[in-house]
Amino acid sequence: MTASACKPWPRRAALACAASALMLLAGCATGPTANPKDPIEPFNREISRINEDFDKGVLKPVAQLYADYIPSPVQTAVDNFFSNVSDVYSAVNNLLQGKPSRAAEDTMRVAINTVLGIGGLIDIATPGGLPKYKEDFGQTLGVWGVPAGPYLVLPLFGPSTVRDTVGMLVDRQIDPSAYFYPVSLRNSLVGVRIVAGRAQLLGATNLLEQAALDKYAFMRDAYLQRREYLIYDGNPPSRENDESESDGAPQQPSQEPSQQPAAPAEGTTQPEGQNLPVPPGSPMQRFVPGGGLRIR
Repeated sequence: MTASACKPWPRRAALACAASALMLLAGCATGPTANPKDPIEPFNREISRINEDFDKGVLKPVAQLYADYIPSPVQTAVDNFFSNVSDVYSAVNNLLQGKPSRAAEDTMRVAINTVLGIGGLIDIATPGGLPKYKEDFGQTLGVWGVPAGPYLVLPLFGPSTVRDTVGMLVDRQIDPSAYFYPVSLRNSLVGVRIVAGRAQLLGATNLLEQAALDKYAFMRDAYLQRREYLIYDGNPPSRENDESESDGAPQQPSQEPSQQPAAPAEGTTQPEGQNLPVPPGSPMQRFVPGGGLRIR
């Protein structure tokens, strides 16, 4: 065997193989009950099952210990810290979406909470009247008119779409925590962020179990609807009037909506940056924007 034969496949060849595998799986997701937005449903269901097993066996028990034994003030400080970090890429995305007032408010939140809130451990901006926005690059792409593409269940990170997966990668590059050094500190913060986020969802697990006979289909539909809701700032187009615009940008986007979208009930939504009820098998989605753990 020559040395050249031992070299890794070129990236294009690997991508071609992955695309071929997805096409084969898509062929299995046909029939009268197939969801056109979920062409690789068999593959997605298998990844969802693996994610759920990991959550039940590893992440949920650790999150339960965190919730039971870490003092509540410490948990609040941790949540505030990562919320402050997320305001950075939320400001960038608000600006890219043509919402300068929101971008300015996000920037003021970061400045106030970082300086007066001891690095973001105390949330001073919210009681001071600055609203909390949760914008990501997946939403930005939607506002620009980029279609969502097929529904995907990512290993460990859970529900997504092709568009939102790209958005996660971009958000990770904007996230200040991706550049913390030393690397051991950064990786430790990633672990704390995941566990703290999962601890917020402990009360939602049983609710999700009772909510639907087919948990996978429930989560898929809820995720896609919630993302559309966020892209249109709480005012999605009527499906009866224009079904074709369900995952693109609005024709006349509201740059500065006068009312904030109604917040979902407490305990049923994902924490910082999340979108809808978290399936037990997708604990890490958006706790680390872009999904890059950057462990070295």
